[in-house]
Amino acid sequence: MTAAILPAASAVGSWTGLAAGLAIEELETELLLEAVFQRFGHDFRAYDRPALRRKLGMAMAAQGAATLSGLQEQVLHHGDAAGAVLRALSVPPAALFDNAEHAARLRGVLAPSLRGWPVPRVWLAECAGVGEAWTLAILLAEEGILGRLDIHATLANEEMVSEMLDAAIPVAEIEAAQGRYAASGGSASLVSYFDIRDGQARLKPELRRRITWSQYSLVTDASFNEFQAIVCCNALADFGPVLRQRVLRLFHDSLARFGVLCLDRPLSVTDAHARTYQAVEGDRPWYKRVG
Repeated sequence: MTAAILPAASAVGSWTGLAAGLAIEELETELLLEAVFQRFGHDFRAYDRPALRRKLGMAMAAQGAATLSGLQEQVLHHGDAAGAVLRALSVPPAALFDNAEHAARLRGVLAPSLRGWPVPRVWLAECAGVGEAWTLAILLAEEGILGRLDIHATLANEEMVSEMLDAAIPVAEIEAAQGRYAASGGSASLVSYFDIRDGQARLKPELRRRITWSQYSLVTDASFNEFQAIVCCNALADFGPVLRQRVLRLFHDSLARFGVLCLDRPLSVTDAHARTYQAVEGDRPWYKRVG
């Protein structure tokens, strides 16, 4: 009888050690996310795990923590570390006109859809900072819509919301964005939309007053208004499948019929309320709600 070939003890030990390490890491992740929720009210527990691990890994390196447990200790006992980790887990800020193709679609798809509404409202859900909000305000002003428009820019992080209210960017960032702005269809000098002082640029008041910044959690909060357009291109990729469906239902409850929905990727047939949307000119993932 041929003897069975058993795996080497060292190989078995290696696999056992790897499995144990992964189990510990998963436990540490769960404990850290629960601590963040209980201490600060920010709920990342239903976020996509691979995306979270990447962000937490960068946060560990930035804070000099050897383990997730070490990072949790810093988050709970050191305010600066807590703020840094919450920022690391939030949507990163975008540059002004950072995506010329997307900005051009905002001109060609979003702007025409808003013209028929007397007071159109646009929700920038989990907004990528002033770069995203100011980009939208500038291009809608050029399309003749801003004078009767409300832009609601929301973030889950209340500290970041406070910073947006009187934010400024270096003039060099406007100069760097001029080419992207032109590629999106802009024909003016981008700096003309800003007040400049001491090398810092702030969006002109007549544009800035059209933007309302507020704290809002896509994870826990309910619909708070009806919108003619909802733009969420930055946060959904970080959400787990259950949370993504929750947010899609929330958007459906918040979007007016014939309103426009802009997402990070195309809807699938199994997504919540997918059959109530129609692709806009085949240009996915832009949709019009028709049901």
